[in-house]
Amino acid sequence: MLFGTIVGSLADKQGRKRACITYCLTYILSCITKHSPEYKVLMVGRILGGIATSLLFSSFESWLVAEHNKRGFEPQWLSITFSKAIFLGNGLIAIVSGLFANLVADTLGFGPVAPFDSAACFLAIGMAIILSSWSENYGDPSDSKDLMGQFKAAAAAIASDEKIALLGAIQSLFEGSMYTFVFLWTPALSPNDEEIPHGFIFATFMLSSMLGSSIASKLMARATLKVESYMQIVFAVSAFTLLLPIISTFLGSISFGSSIQLLGFCVFEACVGIFWPSMMKMRSQYIPEEARSTIMNFFRIPLNLFVCIVLYNVNAFPITIMFGMCSIFLFMASVLQRRLMVVADTYKKPQDWTGLKEIDAEAEALV
Repeated sequence: MLFGTIVGSLADKQGRKRACITYCLTYILSCITKHSPEYKVLMVGRILGGIATSLLFSSFESWLVAEHNKRGFEPQWLSITFSKAIFLGNGLIAIVSGLFANLVADTLGFGPVAPFDSAACFLAIGMAIILSSWSENYGDPSDSKDLMGQFKAAAAAIASDEKIALLGAIQSLFEGSMYTFVFLWTPALSPNDEEIPHGFIFATFMLSSMLGSSIASKLMARATLKVESYMQIVFAVSAFTLLLPIISTFLGSISFGSSIQLLGFCVFEACVGIFWPSMMKMRSQYIPEEARSTIMNFFRIPLNLFVCIVLYNVNAFPITIMFGMCSIFLFMASVLQRRLMVVADTYKKPQDWTGLKEIDAEAEALV
């Protein structure tokens, strides 16, 4: 939340390609720290991991959108690219990576740190590809703002454009619920510490996510269907699926209740698969190019803070309360998505960035 936001926001000024290279380097160093038994070294590794994660979720997408627009490609191709990235990256590659990690750690007997060493090798390959084949692009290189000025400009953009503010709130509510779900699904499916096939269930979740990304690709390919429209339904369905652990407590049979929950969780993962490419498309439409990385990292501050609070209090509340809270957040996301659609229909064109900078300048003058 702290280090990642600051470093991730430098991508607009210093260059998105450089930020992506920095991601590879910082995560390689983070993987290396796993060899140390020292707590201080491991903490440095987590700081590096936080920086890298922030860069991963902002710099790559910012570089892609800027490069896509610079080369004059069809806008619809961006949706296809996002869908394929989620299908192959978050789905298929995630499954293959899990199997490969199990192979090197257990089957080949290299131990629990071996997957991190393998990841470092793939990161090095990725960095070589970026260095040799990517061109550089920036947010607003003509702007002389320092880091604090970038944050002020991003805050001004969010405050002056309701679409950006709504988008940030929706993203934080959904991703906060999603990351909380990661820590809750195991105790939900095995309330009495029953043995469950974690690897098989995780693979099933990833297949469900791949199915969702395929559905998103079909939905975004329809010119008459707006992303803002169908995402309301996706958030509502997500809210219902996370109510199932509460409903299953009244069903009596543990095995039947767990089966219903597992089905609901798979539907939720399919909604996650729809969410990622759809959210990427909306961000490409509403977030100004000049401060894309900075604004995207702004969105992650409340998200990371929320997850920290949840994890700190995870044992303070029953699991049904936690799922109920996530369900409420997802319902709120559905309501805000409805509001975003109304606002987007009212103001067809994104607000001009020059106007935003003028507003920021006026605000600084008043201060």
